[in-house]
Amino acid sequence: MRQSVSAIRVLSFAILATATLVGTTGCFKRGVKGDYALAPEVRPLEIPPDLNAPGNPAAQVPVLASQAATSAPAQAPAANNAGFTIPGSKEEVFGKVGTALESVEGVKIASKAQLLGSFDVNYEDNDFLVRVVAVEAGAYISAVDPRGLPATGPAPTKLLGELKAKLAQ
Repeated sequence: MRQSVSAIRVLSFAILATATLVGTTGCFKRGVKGDYALAPEVRPLEIPPDLNAPGNPAAQVPVLASQAATSAPAQAPAANNAGFTIPGSKEEVFGKVGTALESVEGVKIASKAQLLGSFDVNYEDNDFLVRVVAVEAGAYISAVDPRGLPATGPAPTKLLGELKAKLAQ
């Protein structure tokens, strides 16, 4: 009789575990689930299929900023004291700017990166970048401070003025 008691205990434990598992998982609950259980006024909006693509060719599809930046040619920034444009390719102008920077007294070139079009310079105890960027009209030369903003202080402005004079020759 001892064997039948332990078998009954094991069987009752298995039934109790199965009932607990089924009861807590909710597998057999009836009714609507998810967002459809909400009142129609509270349900999330659904986008009709015809709004995913324009119906006629005249409709304009918005362009992402990242797509616009890669597809449109670079424009020169608005006129300010932070830069100037000269004719020529980016590579040619980068070489000329390097030569001009070396000839300016007091300029220390810490590093240069031709692929990025930048010179890391120190001039009159100010550290900033001199950047060369390709634009439609040639190459745009500007000064950028360590925060990534246009460097408009007296030293960068003075250096850009000297560069402009040397590159105009």
